[in-house]
Amino acid sequence: MKKILIIDTSILCVYLKIPGKEECGAVGNKWDYEKISKKIEDEIACGSTLVLPLATIIETGNHIAYLCSSRTGGSKVFSLATDLAGIMKKVANAESPWAAFMGQFHRQEFDNRWLTELAEEWPDLAKSGLSLADATIRKVAELYSGFCEVEILTGDTRLKSYEPKVAVDIPRRRQKK
Repeated sequence: MKKILIIDTSILCVYLKIPGKEECGAVGNKWDYEKISKKIEDEIACGSTLVLPLATIIETGNHIAYLCSSRTGGSKVFSLATDLAGIMKKVANAESPWAAFMGQFHRQEFDNRWLTELAEEWPDLAKSGLSLADATIRKVAELYSGFCEVEILTGDTRLKSYEPKVAVDIPRRRQKK
């Protein structure tokens, strides 16, 4: 079964080595660059597709841009922005192992329906503390779950809990004729 690995902002920030974002996750589920890099290499070796939702791209870009007003110099910001832009180009071109967050499903009428559903669901999710970015990642995971195994790669325990469960194929008995 094909596997989709959806990458969250927390993981991408660590993977890009953004200052102040060198690790993520709770006790017992800590992620650092080495652990993330190994996980991504293993998934690529197994033929998994890496999906980068637009929410992850935007949030990560914001973290990089905010460095400009902090202690980090402009050259570091430019370098990180260039690294993220390189990944974005690979995603846009569906350069293996990357895929756009909608992949082969991208059609205007689908996008409109998807966005409308997200808009209808999000107020209740926001009331429970789920960000719009995480709600978007949850929707992307639901979309792909009908076609393949899905894993949300995140340091956020709550977001991880929205990962679709893998359906187990139960063998059917042969019927007697």
